[in-house]
Order: sequence, then structure tokens, then C-alpha cells
Amino acid sequence: MKTQGEIEAAICEGISRFQQEYMGRGPKDIRTYLVGDLLVVRLHGVLTAAEQQLVKTLPSDKGGGLLKQVRTQLMETARPALETMVQGITGAKVLSLHHDISTVTGEEVMLFTLSESPAFREAERG
Repeated sequence: MKTQGEIEAAICEGISRFQQEYMGRGPKDIRTYLVGDLLVVRLHGVLTAAEQQLVKTLPSDKGGGLLKQVRTQLMETARPALETMVQGITGAKVLSLHHDISTVTGEEVMLFTLSESPAFREAERG
């Protein structure tokens, strides 16, 4: 049985790999927080150079909206793979996935609602 930290680290690794494969680049920083039956993944520095340029050159409502639309569609397409990965690591079924990205800061957030709080062992104090 994994510790909470090991579960969070495995999710970070899996999401980073997903970002690299689906988006063409991984995040500059990623953190995962397991809070009961919620899994929160916070990524920084996820926008590609092309996406940053799109946001800069188009009016904010058009560029940002278009970018969010594309990212949302990519997340929906990848949803089954993400859910399988999360279930494999946590042992809990994914009930829902929520996602948003800031076109201003380049921060992305994923929230997974799980069917139950994953079981984990306490980390050894040393």
C-alpha cells in the first residue's frame, strides 16, 4: 500500500507524461493534493509558445476563449486515459473530472472526484 505522498507523486508523474504526449510539453511545476475523495492537480507553465502568442496577438476574449475551447476539447478526448491512470494509482473510480486553465498566468487546474477516499498507509517518521 502506498503513502499519500507516493500517490500524489505518482499522479504528478502521470499527468506530466500526459501533458508531454498530448500537449507537446510538460508543466514547469506540478503539485497534487489528495483531500478525502478529491484529487486536485495544479500545473504551472503549461502554455506552449504558440498558445502564448495566440493569447498575446488576438483580442483577449477571442484568443483566451479559443485557447480554453481547444484545451477543453483535448481534455474531453483524453478523459478515458486520465481516468484509467488515476484509478490505477488510487484504486478508486473517477466519478467526475473538472478542468480550467488561466490564459493570463498559464496555470491549469484539474479536479478529480473519486468514488471513495483512497486507502493509504501512514508515512514512516524517521
